[in-house]
Amino acid sequence: MPEFIFAYHGGAMPETPEEGAKAMAAWEAWMKGLGDKMVNPGNPVGMSKTVSAKGVEDNGGSNPLSGFTIVRAADIDEACKMAAGCPMVADGTGTAEVAPIVEM
Repeated sequence: MPEFIFAYHGGAMPETPEEGAKAMAAWEAWMKGLGDKMVNPGNPVGMSKTVSAKGVEDNGGSNPLSGFTIVRAADIDEACKMAAGCPMVADGTGTAEVAPIVEM
């Protein structure tokens, strides 16, 4: 079965420990619901640097990456449906870019 990466953009940091616990519970429930289709739950990422032929920028680019997840799905449509349930997508604070991982 093909694998897909969800590249997350945006999201919001919880402002209180209670909000943090609620957010973590939502992520855990979503991931548990993916079952054996979850390949790598991924992680949030820190501020990135953008590397180009012109040099290195410290601003993370125009739409900085905030995390990733890798899943198995029959096709990209199924993967997109899975990504739609991601807490930060569902609550409107972020987006998930979905792309197939091409085996070389």
